[in-house]
Amino acid sequence: MHIKFAEIPVSDQDRAIEFYTKHLGASVITDRNYGGDGWRWVELGFDGERTHLFLAHRADDQPSDKPTMVFIDPDVEGVISRLEKAGVEVITPPQEAPWTPGQTFAEFRDSEGNRIVLNSQ
Repeated sequence: MHIKFAEIPVSDQDRAIEFYTKHLGASVITDRNYGGDGWRWVELGFDGERTHLFLAHRADDQPSDKPTMVFIDPDVEGVISRLEKAGVEVITPPQEAPWTPGQTFAEFRDSEGNRIVLNSQ
């Protein structure tokens, strides 16, 4: 058993696709019409990973102040540096994770205002 997808709430699917493909290396796995309201079924994937991101329609324009997703990358400092250079809002700069000494974490906001955690393990 594995998880097929995790939902990321978005207000603008095209903007979110651009953010995740350009800044985090995702690729579009599925992009199809879904329902009659102009929304599409969009799943993004990452090389070698079975779990996809599903860009779900957000009910309003208010992103949660709590983290909505945790990504793992051993180069937290490098990823955050690239995101900062691209103008992405960094909430918490890279630092040791208080919950797991020896691990590094940081937080940033995606194009939709979602709070995303980046962890080294």
